[in-house]
Amino acid sequence: MPNKESEKSEKAEKSEKAEKSEKSERAEKTERTEKSKRDESVVFVGSKPMMSYITACVTQLNRNPEELVIKARGRAISRAVDVAEVLRNRFMPDLKVRNITISTEQVKTAEGNTANVSALEVTLVRGAR
Repeated sequence: MPNKESEKSEKAEKSEKAEKSEKSERAEKTERTEKSKRDESVVFVGSKPMMSYITACVTQLNRNPEELVIKARGRAISRAVDVAEVLRNRFMPDLKVRNITISTEQVKTAEGNTANVSALEVTLVRGAR
């Protein structure tokens, strides 16, 4: 008799473990999906013409209307600010600035040295929050 009970408890443990791993897989998949949605709503500003970035921002806002993050480093910071302002004032007047983050990143140069580069993130949201 003890064998049957131990077999039942082993089966219960196995099914419990399978259920836990399935739940963790679902949670991980949900986390990855949420992270990819956040990554999708980011526009990196560089050296292209300003209208290219404005078009990218409008496209991202049509896909994910909750928020948009505009990121830039170094000399592109002024262009990122221009993109955010033109987007807010001319194309989508309902956009509001939620947050502006200024930071410094260390980048390796071609010579192998490290250089400090300023970085900017502007978070825009629809409507007042």
